[in-house]
This record gives sequence, structure tokens and C-alpha cells, in this order.
Amino acid sequence: MSRPLTLVRPLPPLARDAFSGDDAALVAGFRRGDRRARAALYDRYAEHIHRVLYRLLGFHHDLADLHHDVFVRALGSLPNLEDPSALKGWLTMIAVHVARSSITRARRRRWLWFLPSEELPEVESSAASGEVLDALRATYAVLDALPVDERIAFALRFIDGMELTEVAAACETSLATVKRRLARASARFGAEARKQPVLEAWLEGGTRWGNPSDR
Repeated sequence: MSRPLTLVRPLPPLARDAFSGDDAALVAGFRRGDRRARAALYDRYAEHIHRVLYRLLGFHHDLADLHHDVFVRALGSLPNLEDPSALKGWLTMIAVHVARSSITRARRRRWLWFLPSEELPEVESSAASGEVLDALRATYAVLDALPVDERIAFALRFIDGMELTEVAAACETSLATVKRRLARASARFGAEARKQPVLEAWLEGGTRWGNPSDR
């Protein structure tokens, strides 16, 4: 039986959110210059953004910098957020933008330096077994060969477990477009993953992609 792939190492415990109120109140407080609202934005969503980036990018030596970049962009644009109640989805959308830029830069560097796509950064530390780490590396090697938009949709849907409507919102596209991307990504991922011996048991144990609801 294949083991579930654990992709996220928890962040250190965060300070307790000292700002009372929902996300709309948080945005209003930020616009008033309330420093507690600024801290609460990070306290509430740092782990969520870390998880999204990690599942989009896998093992990445710049993950902390990218995580920081998401919040820098968010703080600069937060006063212009039209729907404060949609704060979480808006932050996810920024994380997708940051991840897409990172993937594009990495591919450009590989082309310039003729690096093979399977050269993934080593994970810094993990309690996962060697078998699981090998499966993770193989998974992201396969994902790295997908077109960027298909990779992002696939990772958000099948690795992070987002609903289709959430994936569409994060990718700033229609539900129909997301379904088409998922169909193409699922077919490509399945075909390439079956060439990876380390993923064989996982595939035989049942896949989450190719679900009729995603078509």
C-alpha cells in the first residue's frame, strides 16, 4: 500500500493573533494604520501561504524568500483590495503569481546553463523516510516538465486539495479553463509518472487525478 506524500513541514508556532475581528475588520484596521492588523495578517496566513508555495514548488532553497515576497506584495496592495472578505483567496492568488515567476526563472536558468530538469534542490531537513523523499523528488521532477499553468492547477487541485472554484480563483481564470488544464495535466502527469519506478506503488494505490468531477 502506498504511503501518502507529506509535502509540508509545519512552521514554528506563531504568536497568537492579538487582533480581534474577521478579515474585513483586519483590512479596515490595516487601512487605519493599526499595527496589530499588520501582524495579524501574517499570523493568520503565514502557514497557509507556506503550504501553498511548498506544494506548488516542492523542495526549493528560496522558499523562505518567496514566502516573504508574498507578504511584501500583499502589504503593498492591501489598501486596494476590493473585497476584504476574500482576503485568503487574494493572498493565495499572490502566492500563485510568485510561484509562477519562480518556476519561469528556474526554467530559464536551466536553459541558459544546460542543467537537466531532474536536478531538484535537496530538502533541508525532514523526518520523512527515504522512500517518501524519493517519491517526492520524482513527483516534482514530473511536475517540472508540465507547462507552468497546468502544473500550478494540478498542484493546487491534487496536492493541496483545493476545490475547483478555489483553483480557478487562485489562477484568475474560468472554471472551464481550469478543468481543461487539469485534464491535460492529469494525462501528462500519469503518463510520465508511470515511467518513474519509485512512483509505481503510489500510482497502483489509486490516484487523485483524473476524477470525472475535474473534467
